[in-house]
Amino acid sequence: MPEHNRIDLIEFPVGGGDLAAARVFYEAVFAWRFTDYGEYLDTSDSGVTAGFNAVDDGTRQRQPLAVLYVDDLEAARERVTDAGGTIRHDIYEFPGGRRFHFVDPAGNELAVWSQ
Repeated sequence: MPEHNRIDLIEFPVGGGDLAAARVFYEAVFAWRFTDYGEYLDTSDSGVTAGFNAVDDGTRQRQPLAVLYVDDLEAARERVTDAGGTIRHDIYEFPGGRRFHFVDPAGNELAVWSQ
């Protein structure tokens, strides 16, 4: 169960959309099992929930992405901008919830999601 204001998952981009290769690699090396959501794989076998994102809609990052959970997405977005963060991808829906991406003043990109 996600907890408010905590990192909920780490998301890895899958360039070229080759989820099958990513899955085979992590199953072979670490024996991780995955739930398949089409262009997205999910596993909790990694010690933290981890996702592998092959969605190529302009929102996929190029580096691993920490994704935080909050109870109120709009309030979190406002706190991000009030504190000097920059919205990279505004609030959008995905299967299971909604999220946005931001860049902090140090240049780190993170995402925030809510149900």
